[in-house]
Amino acid sequence: MKELLSLNIYFKRYAAKMLFGIVCVLLSNAVGVYVAVFVREGINEASYHSNTAVGIGGDFLVKPALMAALGFVLLLLLVAALKGLFMFLMRQSIVVVSREVEYDLKNDIYQHYQQLGLPFYRSHFTGDMMARIGEDVSNVRMYVGPAVMYFANILFTFITIITQMILVNTQLTLLVLLPLPLLSYSIYRVSKIINRRNADIQQQLSTLTTAAQETFAGIRVIKSFGAEQFFHQDFSEKTAEYKRLNLKLALVNSLFFPLMILLVGISTLLVLYLGGVYAAEGRFSPGNIVEFILYLNMLIWPVASLGWTTALVQKAAASQKRINEFLHEPVDEDLEKGNPFDFQESIQFKSVGFTYPGSNKPSLSQLELTIPKGSIIGITGKTGSGKSTLAQLLTAQYLPDQGQLLIDGESIENFAKKSFYQSIAYVPQDVFLFSDTLANNIAFGLAEETADSERIEEAARKAGLGREINSLPLGLQTMLGERGVLLSGGQKQRVSIARALIRDAAIYIFDDCLSAVDAATEASIIQSFVNALQGKTAIIISHRLASLQLADQIVLLEDGQIVAQGSYNTLLKENEAFLQLHRLQSTEN
Repeated sequence: MKELLSLNIYFKRYAAKMLFGIVCVLLSNAVGVYVAVFVREGINEASYHSNTAVGIGGDFLVKPALMAALGFVLLLLLVAALKGLFMFLMRQSIVVVSREVEYDLKNDIYQHYQQLGLPFYRSHFTGDMMARIGEDVSNVRMYVGPAVMYFANILFTFITIITQMILVNTQLTLLVLLPLPLLSYSIYRVSKIINRRNADIQQQLSTLTTAAQETFAGIRVIKSFGAEQFFHQDFSEKTAEYKRLNLKLALVNSLFFPLMILLVGISTLLVLYLGGVYAAEGRFSPGNIVEFILYLNMLIWPVASLGWTTALVQKAAASQKRINEFLHEPVDEDLEKGNPFDFQESIQFKSVGFTYPGSNKPSLSQLELTIPKGSIIGITGKTGSGKSTLAQLLTAQYLPDQGQLLIDGESIENFAKKSFYQSIAYVPQDVFLFSDTLANNIAFGLAEETADSERIEEAARKAGLGREINSLPLGLQTMLGERGVLLSGGQKQRVSIARALIRDAAIYIFDDCLSAVDAATEASIIQSFVNALQGKTAIIISHRLASLQLADQIVLLEDGQIVAQGSYNTLLKENEAFLQLHRLQSTEN
């Protein structure tokens, strides 16, 4: 239960509504207990009239008996109506609270996900995160609503019914309730098994969700390789394991109901036998026997639901533990904490070194580089030379392990992230487009009032998307589908470039963002948007040298270090490695 203590903040938020629901549970049970009382009185009344009629040998006393029975029927209907009303109010309070908590919890988890840093996302699967915000939150909702409601009902039912039974006959009450300690011990023992198996089920569900998400995301690759059968077999094995774990849990849960019915059945037999003995001795009336049996029947559902409710709590505890694992992950610092970002002079890498977590090989080592404001710097090198790592440091996705990354002489980590991110425009290698219109994808990140159609069209034209817009059925308002499935790889990259160009940023970073187009098209597109970057600072990363001819300076990286730096023509004349790379690419083109 300690994992569920984190939900107290939500219980406090909806305390009034929850308390009202609990009061309705109490009133429902308090009213319900009178059903047995009225049945007892009705039977005793009928028995009295029957004995009187037989004693005097007259049938005219049947009418008073019917009138008495009718009176008790009306009372029972009234009690049933009141009990139903209170049950309705109980559900409208507690179950509604559970939905409110579900809504709040999902929003809190989603907001927390957005505040987590990139290292978290590199070590966790999307399917696992989806399972925790989906299935796990649903399990927690069942605890907040039905489980709390039924536990309150069980508690108040036991209190009211057992109190009433004691008032009728203390000795018989103690005898018929003897099986309850055995029931409590059984629940205690089985709950541990349920908790463990629920945790295994939720973990397997995360694995299953991850597998499904990866399959659907990569369906085109799967189909192109004809690997449908392999993935179907793999998914079938995972679902078979999920089914096996659920069946193991179902086996444990199935033990509860028969055990409870057995214990309640033994109690009922005791009532019939001992009640009959007491009635023969004149200590019990026929109405008391029926009353006791009704009380026991009223206990059947609470006792039977105790196992199911316990399973709900155990499942919720297992799910909340998984949710808490992510909620306790440290978030990025306050986005507004730090100095406001106002780029004025230069960016400096001073002996910067960086190694990715889990790797032994440095991606950058002793890097020394100065990027003056208003300059266009080209970064090139072979695969694995550290180009993209440099871009990730510039966007503060990672901080250097060694040395300093300074902007205007101040460490990049001292700036307020919100201010910093609003001042840069980053185009990564891996383009992500939303399932939205082309216009909204380009205007992503802009305030609504600044995202006018003219500005969007201008950014699209600078990114070389003019012909694509004309060819689409609805132009800029065309829905691109999931992850921009309607567009080719090169078109997606140009949309991503337009998304950056539309921003009035101080620093632009293009990380090999035109690798999906040919060299001539890349050079043409870069030529078109370089003109739009006049007075801006731009870092253009590309493995194609022809695309960097317009750069003021070109930096050649190798094994995380700068091996050459200068203008395009200067490097052609003075650096043999750059010259060989130029010749190789010229031959390929």
